[in-house]
Amino acid sequence: MEPAFLFRFTEQTYGFLARSLPVRRLGKVVKSNAHCDYVVQVDDSHDVTTPPPPEDYGFGQFVALEDGDRHWAVGLIYNSQLVNPMFLNNGPRLSSEPDPMFTPDLISETRTLLGVVLVGTLEQADGGAYGNHGIPKVVVPVNTPVYGLSAETIHRFHRTIDAQPQFRYYSYLLKSGGLFASQLTQQVLAELIESQLFNGADQRVLEVLCKELSWKNTMAAMG
Repeated sequence: MEPAFLFRFTEQTYGFLARSLPVRRLGKVVKSNAHCDYVVQVDDSHDVTTPPPPEDYGFGQFVALEDGDRHWAVGLIYNSQLVNPMFLNNGPRLSSEPDPMFTPDLISETRTLLGVVLVGTLEQADGGAYGNHGIPKVVVPVNTPVYGLSAETIHRFHRTIDAQPQFRYYSYLLKSGGLFASQLTQQVLAELIESQLFNGADQRVLEVLCKELSWKNTMAAMG
């Protein structure tokens, strides 16, 4: 059974997907491994003037996949991969670092890729944005920009259209969050608790879920 929450906060009117809230572009979609499992290429100095810092695309970061016309999905970063074509290259090598003027393609092939599992979408209503948890129906196109979510938008993603808190992707995330699904779910719970977005009984339900998952992770490590 999914936990039932209730919280209140000051209502404000936001435009498309709360655009007035601070967001930062992290990169773009380059491929998918499954319907809800996407690979995001992080922007580097060859793509933008100021690339995002590593703290912005860490494990468990909430992200939004959207362009200027449409919001596609909300996801969680569950994995990362460094792509370096020069690793274990047994061919001829220069005695010094390559000059960017003569080897631009070689340098630009060094990339950071992120694994993102989709956990729902953001919808718009008169009261502002709210979350629709579950598997999105549509396929996200290649090159769709990916943005980090602010704390306020994460808050709104975890409430229904009736302003009731929700965490309906809990069991789904445990099955679809990759090799570290259990740790990822525990981290999401811990950060929601630490943010104090929920109060009273709502907060205690999150704490119980987090402690239970922590115990399971500990027992699995011992076994």
